[in-house]
Amino acid sequence: MSAQAHGAPRPSQPGAPRPSQPGAARRWRPTPLLWATFALHAAALVWIFLQPAHWRWVLATLIANHIVLTAVGLWPRSRSLGPNWVRLPAAAAPGHIAITIDDGPDPLVTPQVLDLLDQFDARATFFCIGHAAQRHPELCREIGRRGHAVENHSQHHYFHFAALSPRRMAREIEAGAQSLAELTGQRPLFFRPTAGLRSPFLEPILARNGLHLACWTRRGFDTRCGDADVVTRRLIRGLAAGDILLLHDGHAARTADGQPVILAVLPRVLEAAATAGLTPITLRSALEMSAP
Repeated sequence: MSAQAHGAPRPSQPGAPRPSQPGAARRWRPTPLLWATFALHAAALVWIFLQPAHWRWVLATLIANHIVLTAVGLWPRSRSLGPNWVRLPAAAAPGHIAITIDDGPDPLVTPQVLDLLDQFDARATFFCIGHAAQRHPELCREIGRRGHAVENHSQHHYFHFAALSPRRMAREIEAGAQSLAELTGQRPLFFRPTAGLRSPFLEPILARNGLHLACWTRRGFDTRCGDADVVTRRLIRGLAAGDILLLHDGHAARTADGQPVILAVLPRVLEAAATAGLTPITLRSALEMSAP
């Protein structure tokens, strides 16, 4: 077996730290919606066998079920397809929030984001795209060196991620985890799909790979809105302990003067958190706090 298969650094990345052991695989437990889906499909087989003439009703019932599954998958905060971090666990929530930053690393924006976080002595979770991290390996490592967490945002950030087959979805997730582990020496413990969209196939894959799905409490829509005031209000209105906030260093919208909006918004969010007595921590730290 090759050294790469063992998780060792690639030859093209001399000196890269050796990845730590991955998170333990979790047992996949279907949700009530999925159990109902399994039962419905089994009943449909019996129905069509006993009453072939009713095939149109069977088909309509199954289509309705798949519409429900699709709608649930389009709701990032839903837990109907499996566990989903939309807030910090109760054990970690008091006095803490989590700031999560997606779609990087970006060579122009991410270093400035890191400097802003340093100014407030705040920790954040960066959901990095595997192939972007491979293009900017030192920047990806710098995120970890400054005390932040690097987590998995897939290898290629396909916009149709939720529509991938189980095999391709697994490859995207596992490739992203491997890329980030080789660069940082620490295997991701969390995964966030593109735009938070997913299918029923996702949770079994995450469980097998020891990953936790993490979405958010609220987001600023800062990839589409360049108005820093609007984005800030969306993020800090009702800010409370346990909140998970979403911003973007990659694909960030620009303000009227051309500045990536996260650079105008992040200091305001950090000031609001400090005023409320809330400390930003990484999702990884929250997981450790909530461990039995």
